[in-house]
Amino acid sequence: MTLIARTRARGIETLTLDSPHNRNALSAALVGELASCLADCAKEDAVRAIVLTHTGNTFSAGADLKDPPDPAALVGLLRQIVELAKPVVARVTGHVRAGGLGLLAACDIAAASTESTFAFTEVRIGLAPAVISLTLLPRTDPRALARHYLTGERFDAAEAARIGLVTAAGDDVDAVLEPILDGLRRAAPEALAETKRLLTAKVLETFDRDAADLTALSARLFASPHAREGMTAFLERRDPSWLL
Repeated sequence: MTLIARTRARGIETLTLDSPHNRNALSAALVGELASCLADCAKEDAVRAIVLTHTGNTFSAGADLKDPPDPAALVGLLRQIVELAKPVVARVTGHVRAGGLGLLAACDIAAASTESTFAFTEVRIGLAPAVISLTLLPRTDPRALARHYLTGERFDAAEAARIGLVTAAGDDVDAVLEPILDGLRRAAPEALAETKRLLTAKVLETFDRDAADLTALSARLFASPHAREGMTAFLERRDPSWLL
């Protein structure tokens, strides 16, 4: 079953996460297929930029708890987006949770509709936003991130834009994206690649420095008793044992 739909119009390749049965959760299969699609786009001279979007009301619900990707594979996917010589633009018209926010932050530009909502839910199931911090910490307001990491609260598109998680938000996300995509079409491909290299240098330094430690942390937490209880409670739609 194909989990990524692909279309192209005037040099913009649109990759659509299309796994409605699990709200586009980051399963091992979806992570692998998205990585393969991005690799294909990287080789295509006719592709000027990539739009990453979704079917349904959820951009991504985070890691698939029934079929989680290997942490190293998720690190590889995030780094692939950051390193890709073509701009990657996220188009969000729904909810983004946990690991999906790391995917969002890996993109160079992100636009969200005002109906979108966001939450770092890891702490509520006994985990931490470990691997996704590779893209989030260098690009997002640290004080706001502390609140949202530690509480797991849901927040709206205006807050996401204020803290730098998304570039812009509006009632019509396609109207928001129209001048952005027009600008990318007008830019020289080599100039885009070199400009992206300038913009992502600090993010890649974070990968080089912290990826191994954060991958180990993620694996350790996923195997912990608290995570087992948290994930079981989530799947059984009940409160975890630590709730006060």
